[in-house]
Amino acid sequence: MAEITASMVKELRERTDAPMMECKRALTEAAGDLAKAEELLRVKLGSKASKAATRITAEGVVAIHLADGGQVGAMVEINCETDFVAKNDDFLKLAAECAALVAAHDPVDVVALAALPMGDGTVESTRTALVGKIGENMSIRRFVRLQANGKLSSYVHGGAKIGVIADRTGGDDQLGKDLAMHIAAAKPKALDASGVASELLESERRIAVEKAREAGKPEAMIEKIADGSVQKFINEVTLLGQIFVKADDGKQTIAQLLKAKGSTVNAFSLFVVGEGLAKRSNDFAAEVAAQAAAAQK
Repeated sequence: MAEITASMVKELRERTDAPMMECKRALTEAAGDLAKAEELLRVKLGSKASKAATRITAEGVVAIHLADGGQVGAMVEINCETDFVAKNDDFLKLAAECAALVAAHDPVDVVALAALPMGDGTVESTRTALVGKIGENMSIRRFVRLQANGKLSSYVHGGAKIGVIADRTGGDDQLGKDLAMHIAAAKPKALDASGVASELLESERRIAVEKAREAGKPEAMIEKIADGSVQKFINEVTLLGQIFVKADDGKQTIAQLLKAKGSTVNAFSLFVVGEGLAKRSNDFAAEVAAQAAAAQK
């Protein structure tokens, strides 16, 4: 059996960017033949990509691309399994390039985005190759593309875990930045009351009625109390009703801020990485044990 040296492993890793242990296994299987080992790795990386496809991807990043002087914007969420991979330069590059493609080509859905050209292949082939290279599943979860009625502003926060694009008319770039930062911090569900689901409002009303009755409030006052509770809820979950996070007096609402600046918000989009997805719950020791068991197969 040919001796597999550290320099051979290093050379194969430089050629393929595959993990060191994968390189060593491939060289052993290829009896030290670098070319054959590289070929084996190409096959194995693709196999690894398909095996990883069943694993949960609830970490990741949000990437934003603005074009045409703030007239077109795109935001993409790409997920992976661990926060460590979310900081990988190749993963971040994939996210940024996907956002640029969405802005330029306006694909109808994630499937259409995956089919767009990227590098020497497509977005999907690039994603698959990266899954194989890193050894961790990743997926393009969602994207949004905005065409401005006024001008777009954006903000990315918390290690690219929260992303915002806001379309405003009037006001300056600082106002645009402040609005995007506020949305990231306060996470409104809608622009105004018209965008809040009727089911949510009905639920808040029922809860307010029950609380008022349990507190022994007069029946004649219950509807008025419920109205006040619903309005308070609307203010909390709508952008225009929220208190501006940078308000000096702690009282100025976004609606009041916009009026003072002669501005309006036409629309906004907010992505929070992994929102609504199941998180991985296995601990580190269990994960290492699982990987060791898989290596024995």
